[in-house]
Amino acid sequence: MKKNSLPFIAIGFITHVMLLSACQNADSSNDEAHIGREYNLTEIKGEERAVLTPPPFVPPPIKRDHASKVIVDLEIIEQEMEIADGVSYMFWTFGGTVPGSFIRIREGDFVEFHLKNHPDNKLPHNIDLHAVTGQGGGAEATFVAPGYEATFNFTALNPGLFVYHCATAPVGMHIANGMYGLILVEPKEGLPKVDKEFYVMQGDFYTEGSYGESGLQAFDMNKAIKEQADYVVFNGKVGALTGDNVLKARAGETVRLFVGNGGPNLVSSFHVIGEVFDNVYMEGGALKNHDIQTTLVPAGGSAITEFKVEIPGNFILVDHSIFRAFNKGALGILAVDGEENKQIYSGKSEPGIYQPAAEAVKQVRKSPEAVEISPEQQLALGEKLYQVNCAACHLADGKGVSGVFPPVAGSDFIAKSPEKAIGAVVNGLSGEITVNGVKYNSVMPRQALTDAETAAVLNFVYSTMNGSDVRVTADQVKKARR
Repeated sequence: MKKNSLPFIAIGFITHVMLLSACQNADSSNDEAHIGREYNLTEIKGEERAVLTPPPFVPPPIKRDHASKVIVDLEIIEQEMEIADGVSYMFWTFGGTVPGSFIRIREGDFVEFHLKNHPDNKLPHNIDLHAVTGQGGGAEATFVAPGYEATFNFTALNPGLFVYHCATAPVGMHIANGMYGLILVEPKEGLPKVDKEFYVMQGDFYTEGSYGESGLQAFDMNKAIKEQADYVVFNGKVGALTGDNVLKARAGETVRLFVGNGGPNLVSSFHVIGEVFDNVYMEGGALKNHDIQTTLVPAGGSAITEFKVEIPGNFILVDHSIFRAFNKGALGILAVDGEENKQIYSGKSEPGIYQPAAEAVKQVRKSPEAVEISPEQQLALGEKLYQVNCAACHLADGKGVSGVFPPVAGSDFIAKSPEKAIGAVVNGLSGEITVNGVKYNSVMPRQALTDAETAAVLNFVYSTMNGSDVRVTADQVKKARR
């Protein structure tokens, strides 16, 4: 028995060592804290061409359970596009959009990357993919003049959501002109299934003209250096995610937002008004946080947010550095339809009347009576009152926010009926209205203005924002009060 037992002991020991080794290998491939990702250099099976999508769309999830060779073709296009209605800008783009095309690959994939600089372009460019382990993230290998194509290969060692951008000098200028996008390296096990996925990326822009100044606007390097952005927008344009371009879902669906920030300067405080993020993949990595209201997305960084839209409504995407949302363009809408759930949210009830005591009203009315002042003085007073009482929602230029706050400049609602305009100011306004073909359904509280002040602010709106000869009098306002 003793003679025969040794081989069994030896075999058992060897088997134990092999099992231990296998377990260690398995652990290292699943341990997110493990330093080094060489275990992702695995056998490559098959070959496919990556599906690239423009924002806000995302390529379909990857279902294969092995690493593959993936060919990515990305074209650089310099082209003039609108950064706001009536305002154009010469963008430099990856794939013809800002942000650039969304790229989706799998952890361990071997990527053959082709960067093509369109012959009509004026400048050389390259690409730095934060997902790449290698010098410059591929920038050195892809520096390419117009009319040429550069190719390099890399293995996607780390899973996560990564930014890519042009890294040609001056780097800040190339990024500021729109040269950024997102590449998702999906983990081997994939991401949990959701009903809807969207691609949203913030960027800040610096133009010679001020926000909203019409015409072709050139890049302003001095403003960029001082980090004084004229525009802070989602997906390259004011209104890219409002009006006809809202993101859509149905109540009860789960939503995943792939959120990036191209910068080049500003950190984003990303927030969806009326929602709480159930999950946030912090900075686009594996660490998952829960029940988050606002998540920071650094310039050149990302985050993945997941939540369920339990009830219908318009949920507003903003940079919660809030002047950027309502005054520089960082605003979008997730429009959710479907059945209401009063247990979660009661919805709007009829507003009750709140009437402060007469003495209190008198105390807040500090503006001088405007009955006897000249038309020029009345316009000046009206402008001052507009900026204090109206500009927060309708914006300083009166153009409003499509689908959220109606415009008062160039407004058919204002033009058609001075009586309705007066009534909205002195009595408030609620319920659905249509302005310039766009529907709005919100509440405007009545304004604590005297009859003369109301006439002054409306005459300012009619005269300077609508080019109208309509003139409202204090007597008209008095008669309209309820």
